[in-house]
Amino acid sequence: MKKRCTWCENTFDEYIKYHDEEWGVPVHDDRVHFEFLILEGAQAGLSWATILKRRDGYRAAFADFDPEEVAQFSQEKVEALLLDPGIIRNRLKVQGTVINAQKFLEVQKEFGSFDKYIWSFVGGKPIVNAWKSMKEVPATTPESDAMSKDLKKRGFKFVGSTIMYAYMQACGLVNDHTTDCFRYKEV
Repeated sequence: MKKRCTWCENTFDEYIKYHDEEWGVPVHDDRVHFEFLILEGAQAGLSWATILKRRDGYRAAFADFDPEEVAQFSQEKVEALLLDPGIIRNRLKVQGTVINAQKFLEVQKEFGSFDKYIWSFVGGKPIVNAWKSMKEVPATTPESDAMSKDLKKRGFKFVGSTIMYAYMQACGLVNDHTTDCFRYKEV
């Protein structure tokens, strides 16, 4: 049996698959960056399992995470989304997603890609930690603090330092698999 990070043990298959195939793998695709920016923001105050179970609902509701399309969502579309049981129906989070899409496009225009911008916070390569236990993993770091501060200055919503550290973990800007996890050396 494979040894995994303790946060995904004794969970459902989709959660384990997410750990085994996605979490911590460096992302360089802007659409995937936008997806995780939206999903991590939606998670605020909730569990990742809650969001992961609604991932397909988010894909359907938010144009398969196409920031150009989401940036054009009208207030009527936002109101319709607030009735969609496939997503977290929180007005601030839904409106924040539309705002984040608009800001995402601004960053792409300024830097050439969101990927180029976001990876600049870690010097262009993943930070590789060597945690023996998930208890050692911080909730924030100086990098997530800087990222959060800059995103907020640009007008992004739901981008606090804790959310951005979770985003960094998800998108492989940091490798926080524990050293005994089979994925640690793979990513």
